Amino acid sequence: MVLVSAVRDYINRMLQDISGMKVLILDSQTSELLQKEVFLVELIDSISKSKESMSHLKAVYFLRPTSENIQHMRRQLSNPRFGEYHLFFSNMLKDTQIHLLADSDEQEEFYADFVAIDPCHFTLNMPSNHHYMLPAVMDPSSLQQFCDRTVDVDRRDDPVTPLLNQWTYQAMVHELIGIQDNKVDLRGIGKLPKDQQEVVLSSEQDAFFKANMYENFGDIGMNIKRMVDDFQQVAKSNQNIQTIEDMAKFVDNYPEYRKMHGNVSKHVTLVTEMSKIVEERKLMMVSETEQELACNGGQVAAFEAVTNLLNNESISDIDRLRLVILYALRYEKESPVQLMQLFNKLASRSAKYKPGLVQFLLKQAGVDKRTGDLYGNRDLLNIARNMARGLKVGCKMF
Repeated sequence: MVLVSAVRDYINRMLQDISGMKVLILDSQTSELLQKEVFLVELIDSISKSKESMSHLKAVYFLRPTSENIQHMRRQLSNPRFGEYHLFFSNMLKDTQIHLLADSDEQEEFYADFVAIDPCHFTLNMPSNHHYMLPAVMDPSSLQQFCDRTVDVDRRDDPVTPLLNQWTYQAMVHELIGIQDNKVDLRGIGKLPKDQQEVVLSSEQDAFFKANMYENFGDIGMNIKRMVDDFQQVAKSNQNIQTIEDMAKFVDNYPEYRKMHGNVSKHVTLVTEMSKIVEERKLMMVSETEQELACNGGQVAAFEAVTNLLNNESISDIDRLRLVILYALRYEKESPVQLMQLFNKLASRSAKYKPGLVQFLLKQAGVDKRTGDLYGNRDLLNIARNMARGLKVGCKMF
């Protein structure tokens, strides 16, 4: 399913089916809306504080089915301000919530209790959600709110892939700089014009990003160079203004020119910053060792490579931790002594490392917990065993 289109269709249906001027009332999570005769947009917690009558407007509510929102609705319906109330929820209501709103206006459930990032990705915007897996330290009320929106993804059979450094455009921006709701904050990377300190990186609005978001880092550099060359050609043509017709053409094309200029600047800035990070953190070297740990055998060479990187001052704490985890997942049974040496080395080199973190991961996704053949070791072992059995049978027959 194309996630962005699905959410957009939900919003369109809400607003098109209710004719006339209307006020759209949201909570802090429901967003990304289209204007369909919407006269006013308000947040439910702020509109609760207002007592101004707006009986000429129809109220369209699009809310998450949380206890807080239900209580807001009950208070507002007990003292109505609008001519009509139309209630839409981003997920299923509980029976108790339905009973609480039984005397209210029409209700409907539209399943959009997520933020659509692009056609294939979404987020629940719940930071540090791993904390909710630790019930001993969680408040029960917040735990219930989390459970209402939980999506469990079991990575035990492949804990390796999320640990590897990424080398495609969208993944690198997310990993090295950070993307939040399709926005990239660049204020911390140096002096930039005000309009470039926070940029939008969305496949819905940026044709270059849509075409290149899954391209590898090497190809991105070449593609950006072509985009810069195209822009320079456009800039040169705009400098050659000699007639009234040329001026009119320039004015007509100016918005597109400005958009192209901003897009070129945005992508050049992003790739320049990522190239700098790759060099500073020696990510090419780190990634080479990661790939060896993930794809190839050789415990002795792997131990030496990881040890050398742990001793390298340029390697960041997070990369050191990931390297040790990757080694532990691969060789936890083969080299327990060397693994303990890496644990100690990691603890001495990385101040942010928490003792027992790698061991905890092994308990959750180690070889004893995985059901799949992650590294191919079991298949090779079975082949060896079958060959040994065949040799024994052959010897007996001979």
